[in-house]
Amino acid sequence: MEKILVTGGAGFIGSHVTEALVKRGHQVTVLDDLSGGYTENIVDGASFVQGSITDIRLVNSLFAERQFTCVYHLAAYAAEGLSHFIRHFNYTNNLIGSINLINASVNNGVRCFVFTSSIAIYGASPELPMTEETRPYPEDPYGVAKLAVEQDLLAAKHMFGMDFIIFRPHNVYGERQNIADKYRNVVGIFMNQILQGKPMSVFGDGSQTRAFSYIGDMAPIMADAIDTPAAYNQIFNIGADQPYTINELAHAIARAMGVEPNIAYLPARNEVLNAFSSHEKLDRIFGQRRLHTLDEGLANMAAWVRTHGARSSSRFEGIEVEKNFPKAWLV
Repeated sequence: MEKILVTGGAGFIGSHVTEALVKRGHQVTVLDDLSGGYTENIVDGASFVQGSITDIRLVNSLFAERQFTCVYHLAAYAAEGLSHFIRHFNYTNNLIGSINLINASVNNGVRCFVFTSSIAIYGASPELPMTEETRPYPEDPYGVAKLAVEQDLLAAKHMFGMDFIIFRPHNVYGERQNIADKYRNVVGIFMNQILQGKPMSVFGDGSQTRAFSYIGDMAPIMADAIDTPAAYNQIFNIGADQPYTINELAHAIARAMGVEPNIAYLPARNEVLNAFSSHEKLDRIFGQRRLHTLDEGLANMAAWVRTHGARSSSRFEGIEVEKNFPKAWLV
């Protein structure tokens, strides 16, 4: 049994990873400020501390008190497009907050730090699918912050000997996703719009491609990582293999929700057009597992969404740069 801290454990991915860790018999503490998570997501069997990873005093006292052996760091505000306009907020939460955790982990003898990065670190790579060896060239502050934390973990391993495991997920969807956030998680945005009787809003012509990854295929692998010696000090892409256009996704979501597709096309954003990755390294270390098809995963999420109902979206408070801010986000 490990004593594990999961940051962001009341959020979407974090709650599923927490659940998988608890099922494996670990003692889990969840740290979450509930800015994007919900108390209803806190898994039975895990203890909960409400607070932010940017609160140095809280972080240091929590590590000193509970003597964690492993850390799963999933707390982040993962809005790639919005990160251009909230740069200070982005770096404070996604970079400085992460460094607070790394410092506390080194100072308190944590043996393994598992970090959830993102394929946003690759940017608009001409190499598709992207592999772990693909040159990082992030195009937004969110990806910049994630890459910086990856590099800091490498430096911490070299200087202090703390082991790490880095996962680079992409376009994750499923039950417990925060469908109220209109700036990220396109699957949740579309389903919430359908519940509200609104058209699905697509930026550009919908030809952008992504591989949409069902959370049920990812959380067990991430939970197994600390018991997989070959995974230590490695970086893994994790998620679905098959890319789809946003138009194809919209039609698949309409089927899952039992409605006719109703799409509103908006002016294109400045975003990466095609992004999907290879998972050969992941399969080699963890073994090949059956993945849910897009229709299967969407059906599971749609059932959960219909049960929980629509959620109101609000504008992000604290926009720092208004130049080139998408007009669709002003409402």
